[in-house]
Amino acid sequence: MPDIRPTVGSGALVLNATYEPLCVVSVRRAAILVLSAKAVCVADGDGILHSAREALPVPSVVRLTRYVRVPYRTHVGLSRRAVFARDGWRCAYCRGPAETIDHVFPRSRGGRHAWENVVAACARCNHTKGDKTPAEMGWRLHSLPAAPKGTAWRVLGHRTPDPRWADWLDLREPEAA
Repeated sequence: MPDIRPTVGSGALVLNATYEPLCVVSVRRAAILVLSAKAVCVADGDGILHSAREALPVPSVVRLTRYVRVPYRTHVGLSRRAVFARDGWRCAYCRGPAETIDHVFPRSRGGRHAWENVVAACARCNHTKGDKTPAEMGWRLHSLPAAPKGTAWRVLGHRTPDPRWADWLDLREPEAA
């Protein structure tokens, strides 16, 4: 068995046989998929994995050799970390560093715990706002909260993507003409 120690960014992107992103697995799992011929390495990471008889480049992106049909969730799960990631770790009211989450329409007044009603907020704004709406405070949101969309959110969630995965997750920024 190869000696596999966690490395920086110790994950590998798994692509379906059609190059569609499926999930992120550990480097160990990716190496096992490659060694058992269930996947082929598409992009190498940093370093080399060694065993008694073999040396294998650390896989960063692997593609399955057989097509796997996967029923996808149509929505991204709501969590604190995902709300912070969606809002860029900034307060939705003052744009300062976010520390808490806030319900735009307070739950005490019937507000839902949903992507469209939850924003990242600093402790000061959250405490000052209390159980009022931004309109009652005379505040405005810098952007309307909405559920995140896209392949990267479905596959990665709140995790930071490895730059080598950009081609498969549509993370490239459009180039100016």
